[in-house]
Amino acid sequence: MKVLVIGAGGREHAICAALGKSPKVTEIYCAPGNAGIARIAHCVAIGDTEVDELLRFAQTHSVDLTVVGPEAALAAGIADLFTQHGLRIFGASKHATRIESSKEFAKNLMMKYGIPTADYAVFADYTEAMAYVERHGTPIVIKYDGLAAGKGVVVAMTHAEAEAALHDMLMEHKFGSDRVIIEEFMQGQEFSFMCFVNGADVYPMALAQDHKRAFEGDLGPNTGGMGAYSPLPFITAEDRDFALNRIMKPTANALVAEGCSFCGVLYGGLMKTAKGIKVIEFNARFGDPETEVVLPRLTSDIFDVFNDVLDRRTPCIEWDSRAAIGFVLASKGYPESYRKGFEIKHLDTLKGVEVFHMGTKYDGDRLLTNGGRVLFVTGLAATLAEARENVLTEIAKIDCDNLFYRSDIGYQAI
Repeated sequence: MKVLVIGAGGREHAICAALGKSPKVTEIYCAPGNAGIARIAHCVAIGDTEVDELLRFAQTHSVDLTVVGPEAALAAGIADLFTQHGLRIFGASKHATRIESSKEFAKNLMMKYGIPTADYAVFADYTEAMAYVERHGTPIVIKYDGLAAGKGVVVAMTHAEAEAALHDMLMEHKFGSDRVIIEEFMQGQEFSFMCFVNGADVYPMALAQDHKRAFEGDLGPNTGGMGAYSPLPFITAEDRDFALNRIMKPTANALVAEGCSFCGVLYGGLMKTAKGIKVIEFNARFGDPETEVVLPRLTSDIFDVFNDVLDRRTPCIEWDSRAAIGFVLASKGYPESYRKGFEIKHLDTLKGVEVFHMGTKYDGDRLLTNGGRVLFVTGLAATLAEARENVLTEIAKIDCDNLFYRSDIGYQAI
């Protein structure tokens, strides 16, 4: 079977690596891919939102299954287009992707169907938004309503931070011209709950936690994620059952009831608060970097899982009992301005870990940095502490003048 993976980051590298373990998959294409993905798949120079070009490629190359990584491709309607032309695709429709592409849609859906989440209000006007902040005080959470590559959320601890965030989003239109959601500040342990979904069929994956802040001790600006680990010792079986049966399944059913049935990976960004588990946000696809620690734990054939979910059969989903932990190596300056083009050396000396490329390219035989998040190094071991020690030992072998990473990934569980 031939599979096309859409995307260019560490998430897509992890998906390609998992598909590469299937004896049924004979050829993997990735559009556009990256330098690491090129070792295990044929990279195709088509952007992830160039949906007409991607359709023509899939038709021309008789692709049997397409798997979508990034939200931008889903919001561009790739799943709708492929389905209209009779091609199998694992990814949500444009209509269903609103669970991620419009935070207002997601919040309204949760309120309508009684899915636990933070209280909120929606604003398009800066003055009105600031008046709301004045009334409610800080800390408070400000979210850009549309897609912002994981960077459109500010947890404002002070009045000045809230004012700056609202000015960026509503006056400077930093992410576009959409509105903002202002939410109550919640406290507790965050965790990521991804599920394979088709309509009302919901099949849970292993839980993970990522670290959003750029610097150690959860300091600095929010990023797309600086590392992740799985499993989570602080989430009990009862917690997981509540999250599955009171959040993930009801959300899938709500989307069916609203006429936008979901097919793909539904990601719940959840928080275990003193008042119970609540939703922070939903995504319409695999999380990044959670995928890079969850899929290495999957022992089942992911090609079979994708097809069983598409065909409404119950998939076999089994997990490695070992713990997985991974670290992002990012360009200095990320998530703000950073430079590219620094050579990365000695990757081939790493042992006992998986290296997923997030933002790399080759210049001849030289591997160079080509993004904000550059590499993700994952390791598995009997315990999280052992896995972290092993991965950090291997990361130390990497030679690059312009990378930094957080060494405290997993600190809440270790």
